[in-house]
Amino acid sequence: MSTDTRATAHSDLHAPVIDWFDEHARDLPWRRPEAGAWGVMVSEFMLQQTPVSRVLPVYEQWLARWPRPADLATESAGEAVRAWGRLGYPRRALRLHAAATAIALGHGGEVPRDHAKLLALPGVGEYTAAAIASFAYGQRHSVLDTNVRRVFARAVTGVQYPPTATTAAERRTALTLLPADQATAARWAAATMELGALVCTARTPDCARCPIAASCAWRLAGSPAHTGPPRRGQTYAGTDRQVRGKLLAVLREAVEPVPQSALDAVWHEPVQRARALDGLVEDGLVEPLADGVYRLPV
Repeated sequence: MSTDTRATAHSDLHAPVIDWFDEHARDLPWRRPEAGAWGVMVSEFMLQQTPVSRVLPVYEQWLARWPRPADLATESAGEAVRAWGRLGYPRRALRLHAAATAIALGHGGEVPRDHAKLLALPGVGEYTAAAIASFAYGQRHSVLDTNVRRVFARAVTGVQYPPTATTAAERRTALTLLPADQATAARWAAATMELGALVCTARTPDCARCPIAASCAWRLAGSPAHTGPPRRGQTYAGTDRQVRGKLLAVLREAVEPVPQSALDAVWHEPVQRARALDGLVEDGLVEPLADGVYRLPV
């Protein structure tokens, strides 16, 4: 099948989804023209596994402090971790700092337009490179996040949920659905993501509000239940992730290096606490110093 044929195979979905998006899209700061490519990039790092409501205040503070990649690159990695706050998965802060440094040193301080150059930046994978190229520069790329994959699984494949990890079949489906026109493709990428976030949600899809409900393969099949492996929600309480978060909270709030005794006070179980601290050191999020004190990386 030719590229043009693939691109038009589901063109009947494009207009209703994009029209819906034009009417119902949230006014998010990274979607505004003034955000620029750097604003889009920061949002993509922050939004990984983190809801919009938690990202918004940190995003605004981050861009106010570091409006350009070079501004962040002049700071220590530890300051990036400190400013990341409680967004979770703080290694993203280190990766964003590393990417900003690479942009400042190798790209004249500007987020590159070229997809391959984006993909070569530290911490930028297939999804993030496509998202930046599409949302910041209006390019034609398949942008497959969890929301988009769920929309395609239901509307086209006819199943309730996509596989746990993105498959080659999903990528082929996404290319089949991608509009041929570059500007329309970029709009489609944003629109399908928003549809999955607001309407075609994981637990309680609002099919009555869906612009393509009448042609949705899953609904036409009678909305069959998921038949794959059980989908387990992520737990947090009592996990190493929680302990790591508590340890980092102490270090973020401290002006001076923190003694071991202050870290010992945040969690009652010594083996788990030591494992969590060792993991933070190994990940480069915490730096051990002489005399048993710790600090954020410099």
